[in-house]
Amino acid sequence: MRRTAAAALGSFFLFWPAILLPILKVEQFGHQSSASILSGTLEMLRDGEWFVGSVILLFSVVFPLVKLVLLLELCWLELLHARHRRIVYWIVEHIGRWSMLDVMLLALLVMLVKVGDLVDFQIGPASVAFVLCVMMSMVASLSFDPHSIWAPQESRSSAS
Repeated sequence: MRRTAAAALGSFFLFWPAILLPILKVEQFGHQSSASILSGTLEMLRDGEWFVGSVILLFSVVFPLVKLVLLLELCWLELLHARHRRIVYWIVEHIGRWSMLDVMLLALLVMLVKVGDLVDFQIGPASVAFVLCVMMSMVASLSFDPHSIWAPQESRSSAS
């Protein structure tokens, strides 16, 4: 349980630079611009790109944050009854399946927009934090023992 909590907490702290630092730098006709996941998403929504902006907002910001908070709750707080903990674990597992959709969307976007030497893309510093955040989140999910949901309170605290 400690490994799960440590990985989830590490991922939680890496989440903020991953969404706030520039993730992509674009140079087009000599003009450079960069955007973070959050600022780029908000700009897309403001420009009327509702579908793409919503997909990125959900799968890059909302789902990972919910997954990490729920994992931390399962490891530390133990406020919920075993039945509710089972539902929370089910939500964490199903949210985790969608965690790479935004990366695929970004790769597809770069592939479609790349037009010879007219546009140049470079990864920003948030990409390292984003990759580490995803890896730590995966470690936290994989190291969580779902049997601890049904274990008595004493054995959960002694196993930690």
